[in-house]
Amino acid sequence: MAVSLVQVPCGELVTVKKLEGEGAVKRRIMDMGITKGAQVLVRKVAPLGDPIEITVRGYELSIRKDDAARIIVE
Repeated sequence: MAVSLVQVPCGELVTVKKLEGEGAVKRRIMDMGITKGAQVLVRKVAPLGDPIEITVRGYELSIRKDDAARIIVE
């Protein structure tokens, strides 16, 4: 079942299935190492839900909620 990264609870390990969006937004997400097939661990979510701290390809990264909503995972 595919959901966006925003809907994944803390501590969950998921795989990126696809990236939504176009142009510069999609390129920026891909430049952070978030590409199809990458394993993503949701580490923390800020109290108001923004930003979300994840681990991808061995490093920690904080991304905005609107960017996380564009990342479809399974």
